[in-house]
Amino acid sequence: MIVGALVLAASGCQRESVSHFRVPKSAPAPEPAGMAAMPAGMGGGMGAPGMAGDVPPPAQPTGSSALAWTLPKGWNEVRGGGAMRYATITPPASGGKVEVTVIVLPGPAGGELANVNRWRGQIGLPPLDDAALASARKHVKTRAGDVSVYDFLGEGQQKTRVVAGFTFTEGNTWFLKMSGDASAVGARKPEFVSLLESLRLDAN
Repeated sequence: MIVGALVLAASGCQRESVSHFRVPKSAPAPEPAGMAAMPAGMGGGMGAPGMAGDVPPPAQPTGSSALAWTLPKGWNEVRGGGAMRYATITPPASGGKVEVTVIVLPGPAGGELANVNRWRGQIGLPPLDDAALASARKHVKTRAGDVSVYDFLGEGQQKTRVVAGFTFTEGNTWFLKMSGDASAVGARKPEFVSLLESLRLDAN
């Protein structure tokens, strides 16, 4: 930006000459405050881990507000196991990749339709509307209340499948999702459903 002029008197000739100078622009304004990044794995995660603004995982329920379950024979479990995870459960080898993740979030966590469509998007399926969601939903009764269960098969060249349970209890939303290679998920589905049927509040 041209902002000024310097007037120089030329000695001896009594003339005035005018020169223009460029000055650097001022530094850019800082980013507005309050634009914290979304938690990794929850639709955000565009920034590198540890960047300023990362949101820590929510506190995990304990005691009577936590869900418990009975593992099928031969299945293993570790608490945590990944960002935002309450637990990671691994079935025995089933001829392909398969894993169960348990995530719990406070409140409605975006609602059932949004989360089901997120699962469908992960295996390349289009979103559902409310009517199609109701048609896809099955119910499993447990001591912790009804669990909505969904079973989706991906349409990619390498078939993947998701079988997932969704329940809201004690002010928290719980997601128990088995995913992986379609054949391996299908082989373990009866045992996974038995795990869902065993859900109970930890105090029971």
